[in-house]
Amino acid sequence: MKRSILTAAAIVALSTAGLMAQGHAERGFAAGNGTSSGTTQTTDPATLAARQVSFLTQLLTLTAGQVTQATGFFTAAITANQALATQETTARTALLAAIKANTTAAITTQATALGNIEAQEIANTAKADASFYALLTTDQKTKLDTLNNDGFFGPGFDLHVPGGH
Repeated sequence: MKRSILTAAAIVALSTAGLMAQGHAERGFAAGNGTSSGTTQTTDPATLAARQVSFLTQLLTLTAGQVTQATGFFTAAITANQALATQETTARTALLAAIKANTTAAITTQATALGNIEAQEIANTAKADASFYALLTTDQKTKLDTLNNDGFFGPGFDLHVPGGH
């Protein structure tokens, strides 16, 4: 029961963090972290990363060195993903115009552009997650892996390999 509550809390926290930090849900630890209700929302990458690392510190008991490194990984990923937001807005606006004009070639072009932006965001986040995972101790990895069996890396993100475990 205690494990289920911890897992549920972790999933909710990361899901909420990703949704609030970006315009759409991102996957993974580098999604950043929003704020609790009743406070001002921030989009500052360093602040978002610090909040996420604070959560992970409580969950995994990170050392000071791990906190410093993780904050750097996640700040870089959040910054890179936020830089893609303008491109995403432009592509969505162009896609809407193409839909209204029934211009199938432009629809394909903008859909492809959006897919590429999404791929870049996923890669940025996954690279930060990989760097973070690499600095964890064996015990921390075991704890995180146990939580991952319940979808810890974020909404819709499933690392289960068919025939894996």
